[in-house]
Amino acid sequence: MRRQNLALVLATVAARSPLSRADVAGHTGLTRAAVSSLADELIGAGLLVEGESAPHGRVGRPGRALTLDPNGAAGLGLEIGITRLGACVVDLSGEVRLLETVPVDNRDRSPAEVFADLAALATAAARSAGDLGLRPAGTVMAVPGVLGPASGTIEHAPNLGWHGVALADHWPTGTPRPEIENEANLGGLAELWAGTDDETLVHVSAEAGIGAAIVIDGRLFRGARGYAGELGHVPVHPDGPLCPCGARGCLEQFAGVRAVLRDAGLRPGGRDPVTALTEAARAHDRRTLTALERAGAALGIALTSAVDLLDPSALVLGGAYGELADWLLPAMRSELAARVTVRPWDPLALRASSLGRRGPLLGAAELTVRRILRDPAGLWA
Repeated sequence: MRRQNLALVLATVAARSPLSRADVAGHTGLTRAAVSSLADELIGAGLLVEGESAPHGRVGRPGRALTLDPNGAAGLGLEIGITRLGACVVDLSGEVRLLETVPVDNRDRSPAEVFADLAALATAAARSAGDLGLRPAGTVMAVPGVLGPASGTIEHAPNLGWHGVALADHWPTGTPRPEIENEANLGGLAELWAGTDDETLVHVSAEAGIGAAIVIDGRLFRGARGYAGELGHVPVHPDGPLCPCGARGCLEQFAGVRAVLRDAGLRPGGRDPVTALTEAARAHDRRTLTALERAGAALGIALTSAVDLLDPSALVLGGAYGELADWLLPAMRSELAARVTVRPWDPLALRASSLGRRGPLLGAAELTVRRILRDPAGLWA
């Protein structure tokens, strides 16, 4: 019961601060004595601080204000991208206090090499967080691949060339080992936590591959064995080109970043491929615009089934798609309008994420924060 009440007090302050202890008692139904004891415990754990007087509309002396501690516990997020590594620190209020990305081509690098670089980046980020007075209370790493049923195993990350990689076998000793999560799932959660009113949504993102996060009633849907969201291998043209997965006409063969580059005739060289596509589209390169329109049409076809099956309130383009949305959305909306016929569909329900390619990294950092707010006693249990 005390554990639940700690979470109740912390969540109340997080949602409504600044609040006096009396205000918290009023909102929660707990006694003032209970709130006072719980607040002291949360202050001692570095989750709340008590400062200037809290505003209130009652007669009498106002109580001191409880707020989230801006320099206490925090979440550390890490990301392995195909062309970058990243680290991010988010405080209890959800504010990004540190975010760093390093360009590096991770294709065909060994897991040990990539993890060594990422562990060094994590150590530097934790040190910088400490200089800000923050204490990372958990680390989550976003990976571009399918996670295995065993905890800490990357079962399949084809765009990195990894298969059956156990984190424990390759992570450098002496550095805290992070929890791993699929990047598309973290991007979807970041979108949910960014303040959207949509609690049932499909978040579609792309780098080298295409993934989808399915959020139903505010909760991530993983499927029976954790494989939900493999949108890139949904067939959109059954007679289309052969996919490395063995099937024909998969969405990735039409709307993956590599496929769009191929159709646009672009060779980015050492440049970021999404930047190359964006620059060519802004320059009105006809071949690039046609390739993006073709990709948008394929995405619209693939997502029609998601709309009919799940009835989401929103479809959100994130990752690379968020930056290419201006050229993808028209064809997507056209296909959805023509194909979604069994239920009402609002074209404005399809939109681009404001988080862009930062989504998975932000989601990785905020996952720890959300867990703390849900169960603060987990920090010392």
